[in-house]
Amino acid sequence: MKKVFKRPESLTDKPMHYCPGCTHGIVHRLVAEALDELNIRQDTIGVAPVGCAVFAYDYFNCDMQEAAHGRAPAVATGIKRVHPDKVVFTYQGDGDLASIGAAEIVHAANRGEKITAIFINNAIYGMTGGQMAPTTLLDQVTATSPYGRKAETEGYPIRISEMLSTLEGAAYIERVSVHDIKHINHAKKAIRKAFEYQLQGRGFTMVEVLSTCPTNWGLTPLESLKWLKDNMIPYYPLGVKREVE
Repeated sequence: MKKVFKRPESLTDKPMHYCPGCTHGIVHRLVAEALDELNIRQDTIGVAPVGCAVFAYDYFNCDMQEAAHGRAPAVATGIKRVHPDKVVFTYQGDGDLASIGAAEIVHAANRGEKITAIFINNAIYGMTGGQMAPTTLLDQVTATSPYGRKAETEGYPIRISEMLSTLEGAAYIERVSVHDIKHINHAKKAIRKAFEYQLQGRGFTMVEVLSTCPTNWGLTPLESLKWLKDNMIPYYPLGVKREVE
């Protein structure tokens, strides 16, 4: 019998620790499929973050390096400069990339470091208990904003992709979502394109992926997908934010 669907070679067979309904696993697979299709697994080095994806080094079947909280772009920069022939990517959540690691991602993009960032935006801190993140929406209830986020006290949710798209060193930045099959398929194309840009030496690339956190949102997996579509996409519109031809 012909096998028509299998685990990508760029994923290990270790069971993932993510909560039911979390879309981290989907994004892991998309990254792995892109590495397989481009035949670059053996030449790829990933940088794992602090946060829900802290164990990414157990799941990706390529060389992996752990980084301190928020410092993945700095670590990736060092790896890429020492090994310019390798494909280097970071896999970071919004608490890691947009909060404690905001300076690192801004300056990596501004310098045009030839690395790829996979940025998971689920509008909340996942691993540490559901606190408000830089991407938490206005009026969204979290562990540290029990009455909802207010602009006058907590400021506005940061649109990271739009902010980085103003930097000359950024070669390709796109925001995608994984809330249904159509958007999952498009997200894979964007991730593959980001790696292709890196292979061509064009500069910094990033794909922001709108993702779900059913546990900390207090919703079922299906409710979470609808909440993302109805609430996150209007504030974080999908599409290419910067593309240097």
